[in-house]
Amino acid sequence: MKTPWLWARPSNTRDWSLDQARLPSAEFNGDLVTIRDIRNFQYRTETDYTPGYYDKTFDLRKLESAWFVVEPFSGAALAHTFVSFGFGGDDFVAISVEIRKEKGESFSPIKGMLRQYEIMYVIGDERDLIKLRTNFRDEGKGHTVYLYPMKTTRERMQAIFTSMLRRANELREHPEFYNTITNTCTTNLVKHVNQIAPRRISWWNLGVFLPGYSDKLAYKLGLIETTLPFEQAREHFRITDRARELKDDSEFSVKIRAR
Repeated sequence: MKTPWLWARPSNTRDWSLDQARLPSAEFNGDLVTIRDIRNFQYRTETDYTPGYYDKTFDLRKLESAWFVVEPFSGAALAHTFVSFGFGGDDFVAISVEIRKEKGESFSPIKGMLRQYEIMYVIGDERDLIKLRTNFRDEGKGHTVYLYPMKTTRERMQAIFTSMLRRANELREHPEFYNTITNTCTTNLVKHVNQIAPRRISWWNLGVFLPGYSDKLAYKLGLIETTLPFEQAREHFRITDRARELKDDSEFSVKIRAR
């Protein structure tokens, strides 16, 4: 039985679900950053997979794109959000803020307010973090996923990328509890974006607390690279069908972005 929530303390030593057993880390050396334990699982179903991880060194000078990913679920208001960074060609790495589940656990918004889950930054290959959601969620039906190009500068992309990696490092040393209101995937992204955004995102915005509307908020703030009206842009950047068709294509990341 878990410790009563009022006295619970966050920990990195629990019986974790296999897909969240490893905490990634980053080592910085000038313009080079080496990320260890990038997740790249091979899925047969959402719960049946072959684990895989790799280490890779990225050159910050080659960072050329940032992408905002929105995965709605349970109606229009709720969604998971994360970001991915492109270093040219098919070289992408995604960073997803998630609850760190113990074996047998599943997400509950109520439990998420009662210190029942730690929080972690999953750093993964897009063929894991995106394809898991488009192809394997909900007993193989998959979820709808939107992949939006972010409108920003190289310097701001670098700042967000390194900020997220440093936060991942911090959570290895100082674990924290997830909180459904104050410490979620979207609130953490807002913190990183607000460090460098010309227009700060208010914590009281509907798109922060109900992240199913976060893409509309990003659109209104001019953070999405498009000239289309919002509803057309949303359809334009929906990648679900392409991701399902591509499956194990070696150019998965490039082709899901093809228009």
